[in-house]
Amino acid sequence: MEVLDVNWIVGNLQNALDTWNGKLSEIYMLVTQSPADFKGGAIWNIILNINGALQAIGLALLVLFFVVGVARTCTNFSELKRPEQALKLFLRFAIAKGIVTYGLELMLAVFKIIQGIVTTIMAKSSFQASAMTLPQSIIDAINKCGFFESIPLWAVTLLGGLFVTVLSFILILTVYGRFFKLYTAIAPIPLSSFAGEGTQNIGKSFLKSYIAVCLEGAIIVLACVIFSAFVTTSPSVDTGAATVTMVWKYVGELIFNMLVLVGTIRMSDRIVREMMGL
Repeated sequence: MEVLDVNWIVGNLQNALDTWNGKLSEIYMLVTQSPADFKGGAIWNIILNINGALQAIGLALLVLFFVVGVARTCTNFSELKRPEQALKLFLRFAIAKGIVTYGLELMLAVFKIIQGIVTTIMAKSSFQASAMTLPQSIIDAINKCGFFESIPLWAVTLLGGLFVTVLSFILILTVYGRFFKLYTAIAPIPLSSFAGEGTQNIGKSFLKSYIAVCLEGAIIVLACVIFSAFVTTSPSVDTGAATVTMVWKYVGELIFNMLVLVGTIRMSDRIVREMMGL
C-alpha cells in the first residue's frame, strides 16, 4: 500500500508533465505546418470549395462597390470623359478584380513569407520541443516518504498536476484558435471592397488582420524558445528541505514558468498589433 501510494504521487506529476510535453510537440507541428497540409488536406479542400463558391458573390459585390465608389467620387457624368479619371477607375476595377480572383493565392504567398521568418527563428535558435521530466532527486525523496508523510504530498501533486494539465489545454486551444484563423474561406467578400474608394478600408483591415495572424506564429515560436531555455535550466530543487516543501517549491516554480509561456502565447495577437500597428 505504501509503495502504491508513493508511485501514484510520482506518476501523477509525470503524467501531467507528459501531457505538457505532448501539447508542446503539437504546437511545434502547428506552427510549422501549412493549412493545406493539416489533417491530410481534407479541411483545406472544403475551404477551397467554399472560397470558389463565394467568388461569385465577391464579384457581384465588386461591381456594387465600384458603382457606389464612382457615384461618390464623380459629381457628374462629364468627369468620366476625362482620360485620366477613366483610366484611374479602370485600373481600380481591374486591380480589385484580380485581388478577388487571386486573393487566396495572394494570402498563401504572404503566409509562406512569414512562415519563412518562423522557420529562420527556429533554425537560428536551435529550437526543439524539449521533454520535461521529473528530477531524480524529487523521485528519490518521494520514494523515501512513509505513508502518513506522503498524505500532504497527495494534495500538492494533485493540485500541481491539475494546474499543469489545465495550462496544457489552454495553451493548445490558443494555438489551435490562431491556426484556424488562417483558413480564409470568406476572403472574396471583404476583398471585393477594394473596388470602391470609400469601402477599401474594409479590405485593408482584412489583410492587416490576416498578416497579424500569420505573424502570431513568430511570437509563439519566440515564446517557446524562451521557455525551452527555462527547461534546460529546470526549476531548482532544494534537497535540504522537507519533501513536501521541496515538491511544492518545484511545482510552484514550474507552474510560474508555464504561466509565462501561456500568457505570452495568449497575448501574441495583441503583441503583434501593438508592435506592428496592424
